[in-house]
Amino acid sequence: MLCQPCRKILPKIAPPLCPRCGRPQPSGTLCPACVVWQTGLDGIRSPLRFDGAVRKAVHELKYNNIRALAKPMSEMLNDYLKANPIPGDVLVPVPLHQKRLRERGYNQSSLLARELGRLSGLPVIEDCLVRLRQTSQQTRTASVEERRRNVATAFACRNRNVQDRKVILIDDVSTSGSTLSACAQALKAAGAVSVWGLTFAREI
Repeated sequence: MLCQPCRKILPKIAPPLCPRCGRPQPSGTLCPACVVWQTGLDGIRSPLRFDGAVRKAVHELKYNNIRALAKPMSEMLNDYLKANPIPGDVLVPVPLHQKRLRERGYNQSSLLARELGRLSGLPVIEDCLVRLRQTSQQTRTASVEERRRNVATAFACRNRNVQDRKVILIDDVSTSGSTLSACAQALKAAGAVSVWGLTFAREI
């Protein structure tokens, strides 16, 4: 799964980037969308484009119970984090709603966070951020604005375990960044100093 020769030819996201959303941006300054985006996120970073074999790997992990993919995917996240450091002293996975967690049997973001925590030495906090309501899948929403409305107020923190911590929020893929942004709002309301999103892939 994702052998070393294949990893070298996966579609990488290379700088210059928008410093906030992490999409390629020739100027290296805020892209037009981020200029007007009100978010609690300090930034999003992703090593790979959500395309081809990367898309297939994400889908296999997320929907087809191929949990073994979490290990090579986390290895690539760890390599990226070492080469492109972002502020963070704890990892927090994006949570699933309890109903969806029961249906799927696992949270792919938690699998990634645990593996990345093992590799990086960063502690993982899973007992703080929760999803209050089940939302429609973001890929089924028609626009960025609809995606933001879909996840607005969907997350909360049930304790203060992230207080005064620099959080790296872990997810498999970022599309509009709306889910990560909603999580960041809840984490900062619970006292997080900063919140950066780190995802395996990014839709460009």
